[in-house]
Amino acid sequence: MSKTLYLECYSGISGDMTVGALLDLGADQKALEDQLKSLPVEGYKVSISRVKKSGLAACDFNVILDAKHENHDHDIEYLYGGQHIHGHEGHSHEQHTHGHEGHTHEHTHEHEGHSHEHVHEGHTHAHSHVHRGLPEILKIIESSRITEGAKKIASDTFKVLAQAEAKAHGTTIEEVHFHEVGAVDSIVDIAAAAICLDNLGITEVIVPELYEGRGVIRCQHGLIPVPVPATANIAQMYQLALHMTETKAELVTPTGAAIVAAVRTSDRLPSKYRIMKTGLGAGKRDYGRTSILRAMLIEEEKEASDVIYKLETNIDDCTGEALGYVMDRLLVAGARDVHYIPVFMKKNRPAYQLNIICKEEQIAALEDIIFTETTTIGIRRIQMERTVLSRELQTVDTTLGKVQVKICHLREGRRVYPEYESVAAICRDTGLSYQEVWGKVCREVLDEEL
Repeated sequence: MSKTLYLECYSGISGDMTVGALLDLGADQKALEDQLKSLPVEGYKVSISRVKKSGLAACDFNVILDAKHENHDHDIEYLYGGQHIHGHEGHSHEQHTHGHEGHTHEHTHEHEGHSHEHVHEGHTHAHSHVHRGLPEILKIIESSRITEGAKKIASDTFKVLAQAEAKAHGTTIEEVHFHEVGAVDSIVDIAAAAICLDNLGITEVIVPELYEGRGVIRCQHGLIPVPVPATANIAQMYQLALHMTETKAELVTPTGAAIVAAVRTSDRLPSKYRIMKTGLGAGKRDYGRTSILRAMLIEEEKEASDVIYKLETNIDDCTGEALGYVMDRLLVAGARDVHYIPVFMKKNRPAYQLNIICKEEQIAALEDIIFTETTTIGIRRIQMERTVLSRELQTVDTTLGKVQVKICHLREGRRVYPEYESVAAICRDTGLSYQEVWGKVCREVLDEEL
């Protein structure tokens, strides 16, 4: 049975918000922690807690780097109406990526998905660290003991990120390298989201739109607009709809956008659906609005309708015997009804229109019979909605013996239809007329109900 996840991204989306929402939705926390321990990366610990966002209880997922991997300055710079605002995300840098072109790289950090210079006293510090490329990241994921389903989701997500970063830096996927510090955060966030999705058994993911902020942020390249290049590239490549808000901040991180791009199966909600369960994932900042990602398990509420198919074809060069034979074959093959009517075609040619009523799954087999047994070279196919009475087939005892009847349920009372073969068999045995037997069976069944 399919399980459909709806992500409501009115406050944007990031990796940690996604994991928090899925944990709150019911993903197994112990299974998550056990599988994360199998990742061959070090220098971090995971904190999972309950927090309040505008009075609403939400799950907070936080990756905390240890002293060796942590850096002494995590401030990121946003521009609010020309003023510089520094903020600490609490969750260490979500992703650090840059193109590798064989030269020394500046040490950059990413908060909420984009790279930032490590600035102190008006100058930039450069640090030497090992870098991991996409193949190394994929190897880390593959060598872990997380589930196969989670490995695929995590790998797909990193491939989306690599594509977006390569485009942003004007390089190739093979040349894009993830900084060691940033990669720890990214690997854990993305792996955790993948583990939770797989643990919940999610098969369909609906994300209609991503709410994003506006303005600019300062990074190592100077001022860059929101959405940041990697996020914009993901939105473009995977046709993610962005709903721009007046909030002066980055609400959609590259990691959040990449997760959506990797797992989304639809951008349209059913016209009617039931909410089976809800989870809230906490963001680290509110930006003047409640920073939560709401995840819902939903079930589509389908309209009560009965769909049937009609197959029809005009035949002007087929004998009556052939049509009788094809009718028998079609009925034996499961057609709900078969009939043919006389028609006049062009040049006033007398012909027959053959009509078959069937279910969708029967179309191919029935069309094959029509083409084989008649001279037609084309069949029209029409999908039709119908209204049918609730009915059941029963074998009832009567004074004439056992008879198979169809009982149809009306708003008031029932209607009885004796089956032809049962009535005909009694007629042959008793010598009674068809009308006598048919009427007597109907009266006895209806009188018994009274």
